[in-house]
Amino acid sequence: MEELVKIIDQKIRPAINAHHGDIEVMGITGEGIVQIKLTGACSTCPGAQHTLHEVIESVLKEACPEVKGVMPVFQVNEELIQAALNLLRKGKPYDCQH
Repeated sequence: MEELVKIIDQKIRPAINAHHGDIEVMGITGEGIVQIKLTGACSTCPGAQHTLHEVIESVLKEACPEVKGVMPVFQVNEELIQAALNLLRKGKPYDCQH
């Protein structure tokens, strides 16, 4: 894991930061799949899939042969979910008794 973070810090993060985004390693599966979370502008960019596979995956596979691929992790924090629900409900609290 430390080696992956080092490679990302040196070879991948600068390019992603240049596009107002960032990258987090969320974990590695037993099968060698690196779970990646793109944040900032990269999280909603139409080219994110291309970046994920053509840039991130290729750099990691070249540097670490045990890496078999990358998989995006999409997480939304609870605060954002609640804000969206409030907008949908027009500020009315949800009552599951209805």
